[in-house]
Order: sequence, then structure tokens, then C-alpha cells
Amino acid sequence: MRNRIISGWSQGILIVEAGLNSGALITASQAIEQGRSVYAVPGHINAPSAMGSNRLIQQGAKLVMDASDILDDLQILLPESKPIAAATRPLPELSESERSVYDAIEASETAIDAIAARCNLPSPTVSSVLLRLELKRLVKQLPGKYFVKLG
Repeated sequence: MRNRIISGWSQGILIVEAGLNSGALITASQAIEQGRSVYAVPGHINAPSAMGSNRLIQQGAKLVMDASDILDDLQILLPESKPIAAATRPLPELSESERSVYDAIEASETAIDAIAARCNLPSPTVSSVLLRLELKRLVKQLPGKYFVKLG
């Protein structure tokens, strides 16, 4: 019953690690019955704790490599605004720390360490500000903790 409620409250279910007899697979099964999205992070093929999540991918769950895989699928939660030319696109109101971090990102990809050094903020603060900027669709994280501005 608990698994049914969890899947019913959710837009989608993300299975990170699940054995073949895992309760997470029960929740995924309930989600499928309820028409919810099911996402799974792949694991090592010899790891018993990854057999269930790998099987879900094999059966059609969406493979997730990073958060953008889910965010792209759930556009209803974070709809993109109409495309506007980068030069004329007005920035939303930003806090002082958001503006500082945003301005520290170069036109090309910029490492998180370089951003932190340029804006003179502690790394944990820069990380949380970058997440807020991603949610506002102003920046995008690339592999290796690099960031780019979105036009």
C-alpha cells in the first residue's frame, strides 16, 4: 500500500539501485500501472544490487545519466520560456550572489573552481547558486563540473 501511495504522489519514479526482489521494483511496478514515468540509473552488470534497476532499463524505463535526463522529460515542471535572442533576452531578477556567479561564467565552458575563484565565494555557496541558476534555465552543467550560460 505504501508503494502505491508513493508512486501516486509522484510525477515519476527514479530507481537508483535495486536488487531483483527490491521494494523499489514494487514502487516502479505501481508507477507503471498508474501511468507514471519510471527512470533508472544503470549499475554494474555483476552487482546484485543493480540487477533490478538494470532490468527496468531493459524493460523500457528511461536511462538516467544526469538530472537533465529527467528535467528534459518533465518539461511541465520547468517549462522553457519562449526563445529570445541572447542579446535581447532580459535576465530575471537575480540576487547579489546569483549575479556574481552568473557574471563569473565565461562565454565558453567554465570550471566550477574558476567560477568560485572569480566571484570570491565558498564552493558550497557557488554550488547552490549554480543549481538555482540551472533551475532558472540561465546556465547548464556539463560533464566534469563545467558550466555554460544559456542564450
